[in-house]
Amino acid sequence: MRATRLSAIFVLLALGACGGAGLRAARPSAPEPSPAPPLLPWQAQRPSVPTIESPLVVLAGGTVLTATGRTIEDGVVVMEDGLVRAVGPRSEITIPEGAEVIDVSGRFVTPGIIDTHSHMGVYPVPEAQAHEDGNEATAPVTPHVRASDSFWPQDPALARALAAGITTIQVLPGSANLIGGAGETYKLHLGRTSSEMELPGAPDTMKMACGENPKRVYGGQHQEPSTRMGNVAGYRRAFQEAIEYGRSWSDWQETYRLWSIRQERWARWQSEQTEERDASEIPGAGGEGAGDDPGAPEEHPEDPGPAPAPPTRDFGHELLLGAIEGRVLVQMHCYRADEMARMIEIAREFGFRIRGFHHAVEAYKIRDLLTAEEISISTWADWWGFKMEAFDAIPENLALLTEAGTRAVLHSDSPMLIQRLNQEAGKAMAAGRRAGIEITEDQALRWITTNAAWTLGIDEMAGTLEPGRMADVVVWSASPFSVYAHADLVFVDGLREYDRARDGASRDSDFELGLDLQLEQDGGAR
Repeated sequence: MRATRLSAIFVLLALGACGGAGLRAARPSAPEPSPAPPLLPWQAQRPSVPTIESPLVVLAGGTVLTATGRTIEDGVVVMEDGLVRAVGPRSEITIPEGAEVIDVSGRFVTPGIIDTHSHMGVYPVPEAQAHEDGNEATAPVTPHVRASDSFWPQDPALARALAAGITTIQVLPGSANLIGGAGETYKLHLGRTSSEMELPGAPDTMKMACGENPKRVYGGQHQEPSTRMGNVAGYRRAFQEAIEYGRSWSDWQETYRLWSIRQERWARWQSEQTEERDASEIPGAGGEGAGDDPGAPEEHPEDPGPAPAPPTRDFGHELLLGAIEGRVLVQMHCYRADEMARMIEIAREFGFRIRGFHHAVEAYKIRDLLTAEEISISTWADWWGFKMEAFDAIPENLALLTEAGTRAVLHSDSPMLIQRLNQEAGKAMAAGRRAGIEITEDQALRWITTNAAWTLGIDEMAGTLEPGRMADVVVWSASPFSVYAHADLVFVDGLREYDRARDGASRDSDFELGLDLQLEQDGGAR
């Protein structure tokens, strides 16, 4: 079922809600064209990125790594109102009057880091069962749940990530379920509510998982799936049910269309009957032949009755239909090469595309297929061996994928690892070079910026230092690939969200206020 048909169905639903109103009035008039119905909530386009008021700031004198293939020595980055306004050598950029100029000589400037796979906020720290809200592990298919409804913006891990140069994260449900629900893309403007941190304009995403986790969770409860064949059967069932749900709306659309035609005829006939009665009541009017108007209806139309009721909405099926129509980006947890290849076949069977495989430690084995299918790979530098499906990992995975033309991404999946993604990129770059693969610093930087932005569908807004992109910018004390580098300044939409000189190692969340004093009183150390 495709988007055009489903959208038409939803428009007609709004019409059906008001169908029949006033049609049995004593003196009906000819129907007037109905105004366009308001968009229903699921029809509305995601809001565009709003204009953000941020001061005019110039970073001058640093080495600017743009993630576009261009490195600028003695560079200048101009930011204002949430956007990058200019990037270039100091000799070519005019410093705007009234700007706050920050001397970053001897330091490095990059786009903000984007993590495509995080559970911060839904599995916050400190770890406690009361805070574990990432897996709705009551059924293997739960596309109706959303990570944003569990996200806790006071998670202390968020401030630590910000202090490490992270400016954007995708928060996903966990991997207990075959289809875990909707993800959400957040900017690290540390806020009070989930909605305050969501990135307007980012596409909806959907988490799926293959392999060990779903079959372990539900097999342990003596229910399907308990095998990989049970996993695949579950995907097929879920997408087939979604397609049939869409067909029920299509059937309703046709029923409503026919009802509308009968309704229009009925209303017209009523109007004509009223006009004839009115004319017959006027003195001198009527008489013989008064009813012989050749334009009068030849037969009495039937009252079509009330508008046909639409199907009951199902938010989970609508998310799956969104994946089929390309509106929802599928993000899939999958380790083994054979399972990734099988999921590509399932996607073809049901007409959806997989935007990115996550973890994917065996992606190097099918890098030609992944490149041809334009599927990104989000993985680690060298995590491996923590379960059977993670045993055939190699540290050259990212380098081999990059060499083959696959969009390779370095992710964290951890509130600790996210604090050193820049160093992890350096490790993976070094591993590739040791294997004879000439990975450039620009390619390594793209693993945590440009390619990550594409995976989230925000590559036209973020991921590079170019005029018109969101002003998500990090100033590093040294090369970002150095183990000695730390983030000195982090700008999110042009706002200075982290300043090492001002904030120290990180900002405290509201949850932590008073903790330092309590530790001092207890004689402990932070």
